[in-house]
Amino acid sequence: MQSGRRFASMYVREAWRRALRRVALLRLKLFRHSIKVPERLIVAPTDLRSIDPHVADEILNGRFLLAGRMLETNEKSPFTFTLPSRPFAIRLHSFGWLRHMRANKTERSSAVARAIVDSWLSIHAGRMEGIAWETDVTAQRVIAWLSHSPVVLQNADRGFYRRFMKSLAFQVRFLHRMAPFTLGGLELFRLRIALAMASVAMPARASTLRRAAQALDREFDSQILPDGGHVSRNPRVGLELLLDLLPLRQTYVNLGHDLPQKLISGIDRIYPALRFFRHQDGDLALFNGATSTLANELMSVLRYDETAGQPFKALPHSRYQRLSGGKTVIIADTGTPPSGGALRTVHAGSLSFEMSSGRHRFIVNSGSPKFAGHRYVQMARTTAAHSTVILNDTSSSRFSPSPFLNHAITEPVRTITVERAETEDGRDGIKLSHDGYLRVFGVLHERELTLNAAGSIVTGRDRLVVREGYENDEPLKAVARFHIHPSIVLHQSDGESVLLTAPDGESWLFSAPGNEVLIAEDIFFADSSGICGSDQIEIDFDLAEKTEIRWFLSAKARSG
Repeated sequence: MQSGRRFASMYVREAWRRALRRVALLRLKLFRHSIKVPERLIVAPTDLRSIDPHVADEILNGRFLLAGRMLETNEKSPFTFTLPSRPFAIRLHSFGWLRHMRANKTERSSAVARAIVDSWLSIHAGRMEGIAWETDVTAQRVIAWLSHSPVVLQNADRGFYRRFMKSLAFQVRFLHRMAPFTLGGLELFRLRIALAMASVAMPARASTLRRAAQALDREFDSQILPDGGHVSRNPRVGLELLLDLLPLRQTYVNLGHDLPQKLISGIDRIYPALRFFRHQDGDLALFNGATSTLANELMSVLRYDETAGQPFKALPHSRYQRLSGGKTVIIADTGTPPSGGALRTVHAGSLSFEMSSGRHRFIVNSGSPKFAGHRYVQMARTTAAHSTVILNDTSSSRFSPSPFLNHAITEPVRTITVERAETEDGRDGIKLSHDGYLRVFGVLHERELTLNAAGSIVTGRDRLVVREGYENDEPLKAVARFHIHPSIVLHQSDGESVLLTAPDGESWLFSAPGNEVLIAEDIFFADSSGICGSDQIEIDFDLAEKTEIRWFLSAKARSG
């Protein structure tokens, strides 16, 4: 009953938000011609994202490679074609690909980029509908057009320059009007960054600069937690924000403007959290919507890190724990799903963990796909896609069946307990529990993880405690899943153990005495090239027969 009321309340709030947004859009359309067009741009902020000359060459030859798909245009405008997928359309309309055109410093490159922008202006500038005018797509496009205006405007005639500036000014007004109806999270933060960037890159009144800076400060207060994590609990969001915040900070400095009060301290707060989530192979942990990270993008951000130091053992506000010893790192999700808009993206991965050693990740979560459709994104959010225990094939936090709510979590895990302990012999451990199965099945999941000082032995214990007096109408069957990174090769040693071997020969033995250890096919959503096959280790157990399993990971000495 309570979950039904929560669902109804969420549905009503979302319907009201959309209705108000439609009214605001109508008003914006009625007064669109009253917007003052600036004469010029003052500065082009830097883009820290990586450049690929190959992508530029393909665009010059009429081929767009975006979101894992290709569109052959025969040198016509890509906006006159039916686009291959929604992710492709988002990346095309957000114009982030303009950065690659900087790699080809020719007049032809600028002419092609300008022609594509001009075709967008002709087809989409006045429509204010569809993917092209989704708030986050518009914010990304404003940032891209400002950052890469030198490429687009090189040798441009006066007519194009004015059309470009007119559209840019209108898109800024659009973002300003849509801000009150944008769900909190990365989308709203990026909108505020785009408005702040526009306020310094375009001629603006001092009051406009001040309001944009104050609005950005509010997002730091509401979205960046005291430990530097983001309210969404997605490790990658910090990187996404820094890729835009660092150029924004430098633009303020270069122009001599007063910086937003929270900009420098907010950036400095994000860095330690980013280091916390970084695995031994340099990539970020895959929790709550995180996907693959380009090494050069991460390094381009980390080189500005002035908060250098060892990663924290815990992020108490973001609710993550980290164990480290020798060359081994374990990161565990010990938090409940956040509230608000993040319920639409957060995963049901309570008590899941990842482990890396040397230059490789061994145990991971399945991650979130970069380019796949909605169905795969939702599959990646389930408990089954995480390295934890699932009961009766039911996620620990339950999702709304409604696409209208973007399948937001309506029945979250409510309580997670965390106890940290270090022993005299140097072992570091955590004891955890969550109540996600308590209401439905009367079961509490307890997990213990321990790493020795040398980083060579991981011990684990999973226990499902059945509440006294609770009777289930169906048998309780649990599966402990350990998702293995696609680069790791598995070999069944015997019925109770599996050998994990990395490409460089480093190997670990996974064992669970008294339990049948199985190798099963798996899907890894977060590969940089797209969804790919992988393997997982499974331990099935019936709670009528046993309620606890113990398992171990032991580093094997290299032969020779």
